[in-house]
Amino acid sequence: MAMFELNETQRQLFEMAKDFSNKEVWPKARELDETAKFPMDLLKKTHELGMLNAFVPEEVGGLGLGTFDHCLISEALAMGCAGFCTAALANDLAAVPVILSENKHAWKDFLAPMVEECQMASYCVTEPGAGSDVAGIKTTAKKSGDKYIINGSKMWITNANYASWFFVLAKTDSSKGHKGMSGFIVSAKTPGITIGRKEDNMGQRCSDTRGVTFDNVEVPAKYLLGKEGDGFKLAMGAFDRTRPAVAAEALGLSQRAMMCAIDYAKQRQAFGKTISENQGVSFMIAEMARDIEASRLLVWKAADEVDAGRKNTYYASIAKMFAADACMRITTNAVQIFGGYGYNREYPVEMLMRDAKIFQIYEGTSQIQRMIVGRMLLDI
Repeated sequence: MAMFELNETQRQLFEMAKDFSNKEVWPKARELDETAKFPMDLLKKTHELGMLNAFVPEEVGGLGLGTFDHCLISEALAMGCAGFCTAALANDLAAVPVILSENKHAWKDFLAPMVEECQMASYCVTEPGAGSDVAGIKTTAKKSGDKYIINGSKMWITNANYASWFFVLAKTDSSKGHKGMSGFIVSAKTPGITIGRKEDNMGQRCSDTRGVTFDNVEVPAKYLLGKEGDGFKLAMGAFDRTRPAVAAEALGLSQRAMMCAIDYAKQRQAFGKTISENQGVSFMIAEMARDIEASRLLVWKAADEVDAGRKNTYYASIAKMFAADACMRITTNAVQIFGGYGYNREYPVEMLMRDAKIFQIYEGTSQIQRMIVGRMLLDI
């Protein structure tokens, strides 16, 4: 059944998140960009409002929200600051493989505490030589009695320095390719874990991104997620739920950029009239609105599919691809509308443009999304 309106509960959730984003987050966005300080204070407030760790099951005290509701929260929070929103979303990316595994030891020991207090988590899959090529990871996990020994290095890990635990993808049988990968939940306090320096990124600068090294890290066998060989399936299964939310984050950032462009265009005078009266500018804003509306419908479709229990990989990839590319166009055109001022750090759109770029890269590049969709259509 086609769905184009939110129900009352969803409207209230979105309005609460948007109100928090406008009043608490957006006023601090520039400061967070300039200082690159991790937004723990805002994350704690988000946790208090029940908008952090949305996927944690009710069985261990969480809200057990679906992907659709999670996307509403992501869209609203990203209107305030995309870096802050990415830090919040990283918790969900780490938690989903754990939830999908139905490992009740891990649920009780790691997910339940996240409901009680504001804790962060990290999804440790990407490596220095293996980003889009997940099958190329080198990290290993060797069984030794009632534990596994993990060795390897991960890179570009969001929330790494603040994480209480990590979801780690490692090879338990290198001869089986992606079928020889297994997933583990690893406490950040485990001896042998080294956290690297904070990366000095172009955008979303308050998001904490670092390398993580595992040197003979011992993990109890009970924290193997699923069985050996399930890791790749769990890691990729998470994307079906989180890619719509990332697309929603790009959507939220796009809206902020359009709002800034509209406000400026209605105030800026040139040739005896506001630049909003120029057809060239009004067309650019109209195209922003077109892409925003289309992005939202794609996000809702992808989220609704997975919440209905249907495989949504196709729709999740299309939503992520379109919303990320649209966000880059919209923020670039927002800078153009501001003219020389848009290129200056005194105005917000240059920050939004820098924040937008990563959406075309993380959680699967825009090229990888095209590859996924193309292969599904062509049955390759």
